[in-house]
Amino acid sequence: MAATQHSPGTISPDRGGDATPPMSGAEKEARYREVRGQIAAVLEGGTDLVAGMSTIACLLDQAFPHFFWTGFYRRVGPSLLRVGPYQGTMGCLDIEFGRGVCGTCAERRQRVIVEDVHEFPGHIACDAASVSEIVVPVLDAEDRLIAVLDVDSTRPAAFDEVDGRWLEEIVTLLRGLDDASVVWR
Repeated sequence: MAATQHSPGTISPDRGGDATPPMSGAEKEARYREVRGQIAAVLEGGTDLVAGMSTIACLLDQAFPHFFWTGFYRRVGPSLLRVGPYQGTMGCLDIEFGRGVCGTCAERRQRVIVEDVHEFPGHIACDAASVSEIVVPVLDAEDRLIAVLDVDSTRPAAFDEVDGRWLEEIVTLLRGLDDASVVWR
């Protein structure tokens, strides 16, 4: 896989995501249905949260060529997220609640879809190649925020309601996995 220099010190894989035509709504629904089934099958009987997060990041990243960065930020303090399992270029290490798209999602405990990250107040540019972003909260079995799932794309307006609904459904597969060693309480 070729690599492309996007900003000083940042090398990212050239996955061809920008050259791939956008999926139709029906294609996207079918792809999410398929990948959700794959994730559920892999996680069945599992107990480890980090393994679950890693599986989700990997399979989503492989299923959608326009996903430039796919991963988790874990809650490690009362108002602090720390990078967890991910696929893509270097992620920001720590993000405070209320900062950037991930911190806003964590603070509100609501999905955030951003068509153009350069227009989002307080956006944290972990990689200058990112153009659009979706972040969904990850809740444990007691409805406590334990992480956020963050997906970035180099395409503008790459995410919509279909992505939001499916990503929220997929992260529910993490409920009940052992998070004691990786999540703040």
